[in-house]
Amino acid sequence: MAIYPELKGKTAIVTGAASLGSIGEAIALAFGRQGTHVAVVDIDEEGAQRVAGQIRRDGGEAFAVRADVTRSDEVEAMVREVLQREGKVDILVNNAGGFHEVELANQISDERWDFIIDLNLKSVFLCSRAVYDHMVERRWGRIINISSVAGRMPTLPTPVHYAAAKAGVIALTKYLARELAPYGVTVNAVAPGTTKTARFLRLRGADAEEKLRGHVPLGRLSTPQDQAAAVLFLASDEASYITGATLDVNGGTVML
Repeated sequence: MAIYPELKGKTAIVTGAASLGSIGEAIALAFGRQGTHVAVVDIDEEGAQRVAGQIRRDGGEAFAVRADVTRSDEVEAMVREVLQREGKVDILVNNAGGFHEVELANQISDERWDFIIDLNLKSVFLCSRAVYDHMVERRWGRIINISSVAGRMPTLPTPVHYAAAKAGVIALTKYLARELAPYGVTVNAVAPGTTKTARFLRLRGADAEEKLRGHVPLGRLSTPQDQAAAVLFLASDEASYITGATLDVNGGTVML
C-alpha cells in the first residue's frame, strides 16, 4: 500500500471500525500505518479497543471511542472527545453501515426501514455535520463516505432500503462537496463492490466467492485492503483536486 507522508500526524475519525476482518478495520489499520492518529469509533466498544490496540502495537497512535452514530447526541459527544484529545479533526471516514437480512420491499417493516436508513445515511449526515464548522474554521479537511455498488445500480439480492441509503450517500457527498469546496474541504465517496470481509466469508462461504468472482472482470473479489487503499488516496494530497466524486472500487463490475 502506498505511503503518503502528509498523512503522518493528521487526525482521522473512522466510524464502524470495530469488526474483525471488515472494511472499517482495514481503513483504521491503514491510517495507523501512515502515522495518522486514529479515533476508532464504533458502538462495539470492545471491538474498537481491539483495533486501537492493534494500531498501537504496530507502532501507531490510536484510541477507541464508543458511539452510536445514528444518535446526534452521541455523535456530538464523540467529536468533542476527539477534539479534546487531539485538538483537531483532519479526516472523517463515514464507514458505519450495513444490513442484516435480505428482504424484499413488501417484507420491510417501517422500523427496519428507519433503522437501515439511519445506520447507512443519517449517520453520514450526523458525523459530517459534527465536523463541518471545525473544518470550515481550519479551512482544510477530508470527508470520505463509504457508499456501495448498490447505490450505483441494482445488485440483487441487495435489499432496497440499503440500496436507497447508499444512493443517498452519493447525493449527500456531492452536495456537501459543493458547500465545503470554498473552505478547502473535499468530500468524496468510495463505492465498494462485493468485498471479501470476514462477515462475507462467514455468511456466504467459499462457494459464493467462487461464483461471484466469475462476474468480476478483474477475476477476483475486493479485499478490505483494496477499499482502504482508495480511502488513503482520497485523504492524501494526491487527491486534493478531487471533490464530489465517487470512486468505484469493484474490479470493473460496474463501469459508469
